[in-house]
Amino acid sequence: MIEIVCAFINAFLLTFLVIPAIIKASRTRGLLEEAVDHRIHTVPIPTFGGLGIFIGAFFSILLWTPYHYSENYQYILSALLIILLIGAKDDLVPMAPYKKLLGEIFACLLLIVMADIRLTSMYGVFGIADLSYINSVLLTLFTMVVIINAFNLIDGINGLSGSVSTLVAGFFGVWFMLVGRIELAIISLSLAGSMIAFLKYNVTPAKIYMGDTGSLMTGAIMSILAVSFIEQHNVIAHSVYAFASAPAVAFSLLVLPLFDTLRVFAIRVLKGSSPFTPDRNHVHHLLLDAGMNHSQAVTVLLAFNVSAFLLVVNIQHFNTLLIIGVLVCISFILTLLLKRATIAKKSFSPKVIQ
Repeated sequence: MIEIVCAFINAFLLTFLVIPAIIKASRTRGLLEEAVDHRIHTVPIPTFGGLGIFIGAFFSILLWTPYHYSENYQYILSALLIILLIGAKDDLVPMAPYKKLLGEIFACLLLIVMADIRLTSMYGVFGIADLSYINSVLLTLFTMVVIINAFNLIDGINGLSGSVSTLVAGFFGVWFMLVGRIELAIISLSLAGSMIAFLKYNVTPAKIYMGDTGSLMTGAIMSILAVSFIEQHNVIAHSVYAFASAPAVAFSLLVLPLFDTLRVFAIRVLKGSSPFTPDRNHVHHLLLDAGMNHSQAVTVLLAFNVSAFLLVVNIQHFNTLLIIGVLVCISFILTLLLKRATIAKKSFSPKVIQ
């Protein structure tokens, strides 16, 4: 217990102290993101906040994890380091999407094959229970890559990715602590501590962004925690802390990045574009278009995320696929209503006479 608390405090303090130095160094060397959309930011902003998050979380995990819990840590930390380098390279010199994807796949395979962090069952979804090893690896690989890129893509307005990450990592940290997975609790709460410190500099007016360096690494940690959360239910099936539908609960915690990413990818493909082509179809952009500021948009999206989790907890005894389907339908309807609201707002906006 004391190690978990110390890891959280250590991560917070280290990130809090190191980010000002990163901001100063980024400005000195011109490592800034230029203002393109003035609703997002109006001046060039440093983009290496992810390095501060990584330093705080990585050091705390290494320092406070008891030796006998760290059997697979070399693979986990190696994979996170690979993801960090991919993100840093992309922040410095944009990479082709396929190159980033190949790097992510390699890092995920380290986690799956070497650290044995993988989904071994479909938990009755589509009538499938246990998976063969190959199918287990493929399903886990797909799941991890989707989660990694989902967190990368929601990092579009001040405070959003950091707030969602803090919420989800905080839940996972407490839950893993309750079920005795101390090493996973330390990973979760180290990330949460670093994120809280980062948010001090990222909320509007933002002084720094996490960049791909931070968002990809955050997504990688979330993928580890989500897969481990689901798999842990094979061990604690009769525990008071077990959920009746672990996959649905995990989906509800990650519903905002997952649904938004899959929705945006679908829109791009239907338009004949690459799924990785940037656009303004993300739900946080729709909220800005509807007239909200960054803080209001983040508050609304966090409230939705918490509501989705509470809904799933209350209907967790239903069929897993049904629960996920209900959540997707609700998300789709709310997004459709939001889209119509933005169109209506634009229609009624006064036109400027030249």
